[in-house]
Amino acid sequence: MAQQLWFLRHGEAEPRGTRPDAQRRLNPKGESQAKRAGIALARMKVAFAVVLTSPRQRALDTARLACLALGQEPVVHEPLSSGFDADEALSLAGPGERRVLLVGHEPDFSQVIHDLTGARIALRKGGLAAVRLHNGQSDLLLLMRPRELECVAAVGDREGEPAVAVKS
Repeated sequence: MAQQLWFLRHGEAEPRGTRPDAQRRLNPKGESQAKRAGIALARMKVAFAVVLTSPRQRALDTARLACLALGQEPVVHEPLSSGFDADEALSLAGPGERRVLLVGHEPDFSQVIHDLTGARIALRKGGLAAVRLHNGQSDLLLLMRPRELECVAAVGDREGEPAVAVKS
């Protein structure tokens, strides 16, 4: 397995102006998106060395809810709040072969993915993307909308169905 950076955009949140931006909470749909993202990652058998999250409430809540299915605790990483860039992302990949899950915001995540891979993506609220870093190159490994995560989360709900595994 090469180094991998996984990007989970926070779920849908309260409307702007409800409270200060950093304190905006997930709405019920956003809570569901976060839970399904965690279940989907668990069903895909994706394990992370660390889960880092923006301190903004909607991202922190997304990380906590997703991590329930992963059996991990998210760690607040202040740079994910705003202005997160490719250099910071690369520094978080760390040495060796490992996966890191980052929970944060747009437009930072799409820009980082573009800067690393050249891909232009639309990362929806509650969506997931993954980038593989290998031999100085970066490739877009995965891009999933919340609806697709919901489908993966549902796999195995029926008795006897296997989990889905992501190859490295």
